[in-house]
This record gives sequence, structure tokens and C-alpha cells, in this order.
Amino acid sequence: MAWTRHEWIVWTPRILSLLLIGFISLFALDVFVEVRPWTETLAALLVHLIPGFVLLVILALAWRRPWIGAAGHAALAMAYAVFARKHPDWIAIISGPLVVTACLFWISWRLRRRANQTAA
Repeated sequence: MAWTRHEWIVWTPRILSLLLIGFISLFALDVFVEVRPWTETLAALLVHLIPGFVLLVILALAWRRPWIGAAGHAALAMAYAVFARKHPDWIAIISGPLVVTACLFWISWRLRRRANQTAA
């Protein structure tokens, strides 16, 4: 089955967002480095998974409304860049994929909007 350009544009940001959620969630595994009571470990794990949950909510909202994905990913990229301003390598690793995903969601939104305008 060959995908059309439209299908690529629609599915690429969604798949990238899922991969990004998985990548961000991997950082939560550092809670298992220290030996501590299971309640503290569980609490630390939940706190470390908050960014992944936020991205999951943004993706759920963006599934039908790509402009939300564009705005949400761009806002998170800017917020992280401000938060980690003393670590440009961290910004490149985290904010870079967020910006790429935001751009892809924006392109998807613009093409869907253009298709709806020509159909009307």
C-alpha cells in the first residue's frame, strides 16, 4: 500500500509525537537508580512521567485538531528552552524534536484547512 502525500503529512506528526512521548518517558527510569521505599519510588516515577502525560494530552487533543498539536508542541519547546537555558545541548535534544513535530502539525493543519476551503 502506497501512502499519498496527504497521508504522510497527517500521520507523521502523530507518530513522531508518540515516539517523543516514549523518549521523554525513558527519563523517568532514573528513579530506579536509588534504593528507596516503593511508595517514594512510585511518587517519584509519577512526577517524572508528568511531561509524558502532558504530551499525551496534547496529542489526544491534536488528533482531530492539528493546530492544537502545533501550538502545544511549540509552547512546550519554548518553555523547555527557557527552563534549560544554561544547557543548550539539552535544549537541542528535547526542544528540537518538539519544534519539528509542531511544524509538522502546523503543515498538516494548513493543508487540511486549504482542502476544506477548496471543497466548500
